[in-house]
Amino acid sequence: MDDEPGFDDFVAEQTDALLRYGYVLTGNPHDAADLVQEALVRLCGAWPRVRRKDSPHSYVRTTMARLHISVWRRRRREQLTGEPPERVHHEVFLPDEEQGLWQELAALPRRQRAVLVLRYYEQLSDADIAEVLGISSGTVRSQAFRGLDKLRSSLPATNRSLR
Repeated sequence: MDDEPGFDDFVAEQTDALLRYGYVLTGNPHDAADLVQEALVRLCGAWPRVRRKDSPHSYVRTTMARLHISVWRRRRREQLTGEPPERVHHEVFLPDEEQGLWQELAALPRRQRAVLVLRYYEQLSDADIAEVLGISSGTVRSQAFRGLDKLRSSLPATNRSLR
């Protein structure tokens, strides 16, 4: 991409962080890689504008969140499997023994997972989450409440006393 200075550097520096963000959104390393790839393709097309006006990092993360949401708006259902697929990017994702909360997060419905990721991983306000996902602030709060309730109920009894 010699005609787009800075894009290659951005991709080289941010790919691992974007893969982790995509994994938190999707709960699947393969879907995370697809999400990152699609978001970077869109960023490449908008690079001259984004580079001058906005933060490329914010642009690509917002694009990833919107792409992820568009998938569950189209399908409205996830394809759950009993066995996770082979892992590709072992160095980017957490080892199996550290997956507890992430597995519980991945078991949530897409909308609840997206709201929780944007609230606690991205530190966005309810209004910002509503804008990114195209839903009302009330829906953001109700989805966060339901998602947190499901996560709390799935914790082992020993961890519940920590709440």
